[in-house]
Amino acid sequence: MARVRRSRVPRVWRWVIGVTLGGLTIGLGFFGWAAWAWFTITVDTTGQVDFDQPVAIPPLAQSRVVDGERTFDLTAQTGTSNFGRGDTPTWGINGDYLAPTLRATRGEQVRMRVRNDLPETTSMHWHGMHLPAQMDGGPHQPIAPGDTWEPYWTIDQSAATLWYHPHPHGDTAEHIYRGVAGMFILDDPAEDSLDLPDRYGVDDIPLIVQDKKFNTDGTLNENHSTFQSAGVTGDTVLVNGTVDPYLAVSTERVRLRLLNASNTRPYNFAFADNRDFDMIASDGGLLAEPLPVNHIQLSPGERAEIIVRMEPGERVVLRSGPSDSGARMAGGADRLDIIELRAAPSLTPAPDLPEKLMDQPRLDPADASKFRSFDLSGFSINGQGMDMNRIDHTVTLGDTEIWEVTNVDGGSHNFHVHDVQFRVLDINGHPPPPQLEGQKDTIWIRPQETVRLIMRFTDYTSTSAPYMFHCHTLRHEDLDMMGQFLVVEPTWDGNLPDAFTVGPATTDDRLPGLSNHQH
Repeated sequence: MARVRRSRVPRVWRWVIGVTLGGLTIGLGFFGWAAWAWFTITVDTTGQVDFDQPVAIPPLAQSRVVDGERTFDLTAQTGTSNFGRGDTPTWGINGDYLAPTLRATRGEQVRMRVRNDLPETTSMHWHGMHLPAQMDGGPHQPIAPGDTWEPYWTIDQSAATLWYHPHPHGDTAEHIYRGVAGMFILDDPAEDSLDLPDRYGVDDIPLIVQDKKFNTDGTLNENHSTFQSAGVTGDTVLVNGTVDPYLAVSTERVRLRLLNASNTRPYNFAFADNRDFDMIASDGGLLAEPLPVNHIQLSPGERAEIIVRMEPGERVVLRSGPSDSGARMAGGADRLDIIELRAAPSLTPAPDLPEKLMDQPRLDPADASKFRSFDLSGFSINGQGMDMNRIDHTVTLGDTEIWEVTNVDGGSHNFHVHDVQFRVLDINGHPPPPQLEGQKDTIWIRPQETVRLIMRFTDYTSTSAPYMFHCHTLRHEDLDMMGQFLVVEPTWDGNLPDAFTVGPATTDDRLPGLSNHQH
């Protein structure tokens, strides 16, 4: 019986196949190990920070008043900073890193002379401010190197802790990460009448919190890992640009104005001894009354004002623990020491907090004339990326609207609306927690979470200058997770400048009474 001769693979090809399969096995193994490491390893600096540097207090910006108009001169510039790693190249405003604190009073007209001495085109956005769209400082108001931009407007909103930062399309994350950011504090007579800590740098302290990652040569590391779709998260915390900071406290009560100025990371602020403190304000200003809490979460761009009571001679550390959603790819599972509060042996007495703070404006959902829905996923909103020439929504001046925003994927997203302060109606159909009952302009939206926001558009219209709405996780924003809207007069004829087209989302607005959602 004849034998069947089997074909044999040449030895060289067997070697090639073996090496290839072996390489694939090793590669997949390494990739799997890297993925496992990323998803399981967290940063924990608790108990490891020396707190040996007094926290820097950003200076109040100088200004001049001429014919009733207050003018600030601001120059965006390059510099170097010492973060304990030699000279680190940084950017700042009127200095090497960060910016002076702007301060103005309700009713004042202000003018900003913003000069760009950076090597790149930038812009300057007044985050949380109610102002004309032409003065908003978004991507439609670029400032080329060597140019000066002069927006002006009248301050017409409640006392609040706002901030200002660049907003160039595609480059916002890098510009803020390098250091261009500062606080903008608004005052008004209603708050002045309350007995709250108000001595800037004494018992009223700005805390600009950021995380950074450094290269071995001391330069800022702007790279994110393969698994960091949200952007850079660092293992070093800066407060007002200070590494290992402590705050010397001289009064029984101290007011901390917390700003999450990080690109990506949410913070869950609490004290190491789990003490209670009083939250008195959120993004848009004072709450109705002091709110006793023992922790507060802030996503990038959010602010909160808290009052902490101190005993003579005590020390306590403000920390950030894991956020309630984890948000591991954004650093939300990390544990970080932020700043140590050190009370003097003798403290200046402070009065009790007032029981009432500020009457809250309440918009009636029944008065809403439009309902709009926004799905956040990947790097898009409602399946669309940002187009500078597309108007996604047109809003009629004076209208109250309900915006429903859903995080439909597993990523870390939040949502910021320019020009207005909104109120949170509900989260997944339930009333918001007390921390979210004040006026807001930015809100964190956890995976598979839906928030409904109510807002009213007043005072300013334009058919040529849009406002933005976007995810304030800055890499997401830069990768086009942003849209734009116009506020128009009730008599608007529907015509837009040739530079703009109308996006399909504009025709998908629904009256609340015709939607499937309760209001």
